[in-house]
Amino acid sequence: MTYARTEPTDQEPDIRARPPLVREFLLVAGLFLAYKFGRRAANGHVEEAFRNAANVWDIERALRLPGEGGVQGVLLHSQTLIHAANTYYATVHFPATVVFLVWLYWRRPLHYLWSRRILAALTGSALVLHLLFPLAPPRMLPAAGLVDTGQVYGPAVYGATPATDTMANQFAAMPSLHVGWAVTVAVGLIVATRSRWRLLWLLHPAITLLVVVGTANHYWLDAVVAVALLAVAFAALRLPRPARDVPARLPWVAGGGAVLGGGAHLPAYTVSGAEATTGAYVSGTAATPGGAVPERAPAGAGARR
Repeated sequence: MTYARTEPTDQEPDIRARPPLVREFLLVAGLFLAYKFGRRAANGHVEEAFRNAANVWDIERALRLPGEGGVQGVLLHSQTLIHAANTYYATVHFPATVVFLVWLYWRRPLHYLWSRRILAALTGSALVLHLLFPLAPPRMLPAAGLVDTGQVYGPAVYGATPATDTMANQFAAMPSLHVGWAVTVAVGLIVATRSRWRLLWLLHPAITLLVVVGTANHYWLDAVVAVALLAVAFAALRLPRPARDVPARLPWVAGGGAVLGGGAHLPAYTVSGAEATTGAYVSGTAATPGGAVPERAPAGAGARR
C-alpha cells in the first residue's frame, strides 16, 4: 500500500495543543513578576559588582575580544544613530518577546509551549547568576572609558543613581537577557515557520548584540554567557520539528473513499495520489471510471472457460 504525498501544515495550527489562555497568561505574568522581584532582591552588592566588572574587563582583554568602545564609537558618530540604539534597547526587548509568544500561542501552539519553557529556563538561570555574580555594566566602569548613552542622549531606561534605583537592579549585567531573549525569538521563529527568508530573523539578535554593547549596557561576555545558557536549555528541552507533516486532503471517490472488495471503504489519505483521484485501488481490482466496482468472478470461473 502506498501513502499520499504529505504537505506542511503551515496554515493550520493544531488547536488541540493550545493550552488554556487564562492559565498561560497567569503563568507567564507570574514568572515575569517573580523574576522582577528576585532581581531587585539582588540589589545592594555594589562593591562586589564593581570587583566582578574589573575581572570581566580583564578577562575580555586577555581573550583579545574587541573593545566595547569600538562599537560605541561607531554609534557616537551620529546623534540620530545613538538615539535609535537607545530607543531599540528601551522599547524592543520586552514587546518583541510578548508579540512572539502571542503569535506562537495562536498559530503554533506546540512551538509556543517549547519556547515558553526555553524562556522560563533561561530567565530562571539568569536570576540565579544575578544573585551569585552581581556585575556592574561597562558604562559604570571607569577603566572602560565608555559613555552612558541613555543618560546623555536618551531615552534612559535606568535611574541616574544606580545604588538607589528601586525600579531595576543595574548590577545584574550578566547574562544579557536582551541577547538571550532575542536569540530565543529568532530561533523560535526559524523553527516554527517555513519561509525561505526565515533566517533573516537572526538580524534581531545581531542588532540587539550591537545595541547592548554600543550603549555600554553589557559586555561581550554577557552575551556569550546568555547564549551558553540557551544552548543548555535547547539541549535539555526537546526541539519540535520545523513543521508537522500530515496526509494531504485528497478527494474521496464513490461516496467517501476507494471501495474495497466486500463493500468496505478505504479513506482517501491511505491511497496514493493517482489511485485516490481515479478510484483505482480496489484490492487489486480496477474500478470503473464511474467509481463502480465490477463484480468479482467466482472462484474457478477461469478454469471452466
